[in-house]
Amino acid sequence: MPSTSVLSVSVAVCVPTLNPGADFARWLAIVTACLPEATLLVVDSSSEDETVALAKQAGAETLVIPRHTFNHGATRDMALRHLATSDVVVFLTQDAIPADHQALATLVQAFDNPRVGAAFGRQLPHVDATPIAAHARLFNYPPDSRLVDAGDIASLGIKAAFLSNSFAAYRRQALIDVGGFPHGTILSEDMIAGARLLNAGRALAYQADACVYHSHNYTLLEETKRYFDIGVLHAREAWLLANLGNPEGEGVRFVGSEMRYLWRLSPFSMPEAALRTLLKYVGYRLGRIEHRLPLRLKRRLSMHHRYWTL
Repeated sequence: MPSTSVLSVSVAVCVPTLNPGADFARWLAIVTACLPEATLLVVDSSSEDETVALAKQAGAETLVIPRHTFNHGATRDMALRHLATSDVVVFLTQDAIPADHQALATLVQAFDNPRVGAAFGRQLPHVDATPIAAHARLFNYPPDSRLVDAGDIASLGIKAAFLSNSFAAYRRQALIDVGGFPHGTILSEDMIAGARLLNAGRALAYQADACVYHSHNYTLLEETKRYFDIGVLHAREAWLLANLGNPEGEGVRFVGSEMRYLWRLSPFSMPEAALRTLLKYVGYRLGRIEHRLPLRLKRRLSMHHRYWTL
């Protein structure tokens, strides 16, 4: 059944796209059914498929940008400022599928609390997720909702600012007031936005009852590259760790949880998980010292290789 919610704020939904394929028509149908009263904005990086035509058929507004200009933070910031009549902007990725027709409305309900500057929902693993990929979703997106503010940084550390660009919503003016999304970061524009909001006295809500299906079966090389990019982020945005604390403690907790999960459900995956842990650590440490590495090597080590041409 379509959502019958009555929203207390004006809402826009924004999705950056690049060749999402034939499933995009289904994605559009699900999202528009979730929040039929919301503005839908598709920011397309010059797709070569029918993305823009499908979006227009679904009643979405479209912005087409040159592919080489896409930037995780800057493109979302452009969309945030473009949607000037919306109180709340929900950002989804093209591979995040709402689990039910209430998912987006449930996420937006977090903003009934005037302290909330941003909210994110629960991500469930796709049916084809490997045990390792499934655990990552279950660890990072538990079944219990929570509300955090700057007072929780001492206990949660870097996890206090955790958000996700795959399924998160922002109080538009509150985010603009703290500078919006960062431009020129390699990834984690969502976490930087969350940290800015926390520093400004806002709260971040995790709405566990608002769910999407979203997971990645990263290869060993992709996992290494992703953690290289995280290391680059932490090296170039040193204020994040200064404000929130180092991520090592959370990493140790993750590894312990992963091994217990795999021991119960997929013990033959444990050697691969151990190798991934090693490669993630190596990738991360290389990212932290990226200023010592030649540009050609950094491009090869990075998942977001276009970042190095900006």
